[in-house]
Amino acid sequence: MDAIANFIITLKNAGDASKESITVPFSNMTMSIAETLAKHGYVKSVSKKGKKTIKSIEVELAYEGNEPKVKGVERVSKLSRRMYEKAKDIKPFRHGFGNTILTTPKGILTDKEAKKENVGGEILFRIW
Repeated sequence: MDAIANFIITLKNAGDASKESITVPFSNMTMSIAETLAKHGYVKSVSKKGKKTIKSIEVELAYEGNEPKVKGVERVSKLSRRMYEKAKDIKPFRHGFGNTILTTPKGILTDKEAKKENVGGEILFRIW
């Protein structure tokens, strides 16, 4: 099962259903992605719940009026086919109104941050 795809689809569906928060299983990758989304305003807050073996991540969703901040997501790199991009080949997504989330040697970054740091990596997903 793809934990990243599960997380982003749950995030989008919860926004469409006007939920306040979601809870997803914990993994270091999912936590890093959630913190990056919180830093860029797609979600309000992120917190880790539970101890030892049963951990989860609670994500509070962000809204603009009644509309969710996350309007759409698209998984690019899948388990069956990994997609990588060099720093010089990174292009803005949706004319700068969306973000591409990449995993790089410097951590989970958006397309703008990766271009600024001059690092490429695996394209995880696009969000708008």
